[in-house]
Amino acid sequence: MDWQAGFTLALVAGMVASMVRGAAPDLVFLGGVAALMTTGILEPRVALAGFSNEGVLAVAALFVVAEGIRRTGALDWAARGVLGRPRSLAAAQLRMLTPVAVLSAFVNNTPIVAVATPIVADWGHRIGIPPSKLLLPLSYATILGGTCTLIGTSTNLVVDGLAMRRGLEIGFFEIAWIGVPVLAVGLLYLLLVSDALLPDRSAGPDERMDPRTYGVRVLVAPDSPASGRSIEELGLRRLPGLFLAEIDRDGRILPAVGPEMLLRTGDRLLFVGAVESVADLRRVRGLVVLSEDEAESDGRHAQGRHLFEVVIAHGSALVGRSVRDANVRGRFQAAVLSVHRRGERIPGRLGDVVLAAGDTLLLQADPSFLDRHGRDPDFALAAAVSGSDVPRYERAPVAAAVLVAMVVAHAVFEVPLVTAALLACGALVLTGCLAGSECLQAIDLRVVVAIAASFAVGEALASTGVAAWIAELLVDSMPRAIGPLALVACVYVATAVLTELISNNAAAALMFPIAAETAAAAGLELLPFALLVMMAASASFATPIGYQTNLMVWTPGGYRFGDYLRLGIPLQLIAAGVTILLVTWCWL
Repeated sequence: MDWQAGFTLALVAGMVASMVRGAAPDLVFLGGVAALMTTGILEPRVALAGFSNEGVLAVAALFVVAEGIRRTGALDWAARGVLGRPRSLAAAQLRMLTPVAVLSAFVNNTPIVAVATPIVADWGHRIGIPPSKLLLPLSYATILGGTCTLIGTSTNLVVDGLAMRRGLEIGFFEIAWIGVPVLAVGLLYLLLVSDALLPDRSAGPDERMDPRTYGVRVLVAPDSPASGRSIEELGLRRLPGLFLAEIDRDGRILPAVGPEMLLRTGDRLLFVGAVESVADLRRVRGLVVLSEDEAESDGRHAQGRHLFEVVIAHGSALVGRSVRDANVRGRFQAAVLSVHRRGERIPGRLGDVVLAAGDTLLLQADPSFLDRHGRDPDFALAAAVSGSDVPRYERAPVAAAVLVAMVVAHAVFEVPLVTAALLACGALVLTGCLAGSECLQAIDLRVVVAIAASFAVGEALASTGVAAWIAELLVDSMPRAIGPLALVACVYVATAVLTELISNNAAAALMFPIAAETAAAAGLELLPFALLVMMAASASFATPIGYQTNLMVWTPGGYRFGDYLRLGIPLQLIAAGVTILLVTWCWL
């Protein structure tokens, strides 16, 4: 082993150790790329090639597609129609994991995870289950589902291409003999143990239940889909950090609101809670958050408008005036939704509240509010409330059609994923589902950078010979006296270890020649070893860096490196055991 191989091996070990300690993956990978370029192990052209890789560009485009689905409210349909409102974590996971696993057998799992992540996170908040209990199983289910057909994952296609050079043609459902049993056992494992092994990283009292408590009035708008549905059915009892205090129905106050009560058009609901929960409330279709004059009741005023918090400064012209007389709408082009003072909401009619220095106003205004009034002397502080936009529900069918068209184009007509995704982005913008500025905001650059930089690390492992050395060392160390079972086990283990260190496609490409030579030397058929490499290269469960879908759920789920080890290592052992036994029993 020369110095370049030794340096690369030590660098990768240091990167893994850094991420185990909680370092951000994108920064770790960028640091690794910089070290590889500085030492001359990789030329800049090679080290930065991942940033022009079509797979990375596809991931970026898919973030935009997912944002288009979210902003139009198509997520609400998915949550209600497909996911429903289960009452337990196991039921929720069963509803979620089964359809995504089946879909990922025919569609690349990257777009599934990109689109499903915000859906599942939003759904989890609505039903009171933290996303950390759902998103990692989501990634694992798509990985397992991808092992059931030849097109389920690009890894299978890599192995198929290499096998064809040796005269072996693999059938479309050939791998299903192994993939389907592994999928069934893997899903059962996730349903039984993920609750115990995954952390509950839902927002704590210091996050969702912050001291800025607001009271807001919400109207059941005319022709609202919420009319005739119960409080429980709409999920209004389970919004984190939000309490339904009363309902004003035709001037009669109903203070004790049971979960079975049906809403009617014209009902005015008083909610008390944290500002983030008020933002969640605005995304419930058919409910309109009312301003101080309660004149806007059709919901159209909320389209394209966001929530902002402002603190009234000492010496402000607003001090000593009532909310109604302050004319906030005329002076700042904003509507006052609520006022809080020293950690408490102020009771009574909002328009009658007399403002004082230090009061915090919850405003509804267009997105340019901060640009126009962020430094206004009347405000000591002004800030936007994250995620407070109202879905464009009228565009939901269009966004759903664009998504279906993208999937069909890629899965049926074999349009490259990056092409289909970019066309979908353009369609979302042209149809008004997304604005151009929203496209840029939708891309999670930290995930994209981490994935792009990981290509360089994988290339360094391959070009310096470290990856091949690890694989050969593992193969040579396995006792062959046991027979075919030992050969199958050593090939699987070597491939599985490699796929945790580098990309699954690179692991498959490196291990397939070794597996083919092993089969030839033992006088065995090539097919079972080709399927073995397919399965092992996709079995990346123990780290977030081996498979990009694992990396994509890292931040939304609030995960740490140890979470992957705790849930993923047993799943990896289960997948290994089932695969090795089936290959040995069915073919050898």
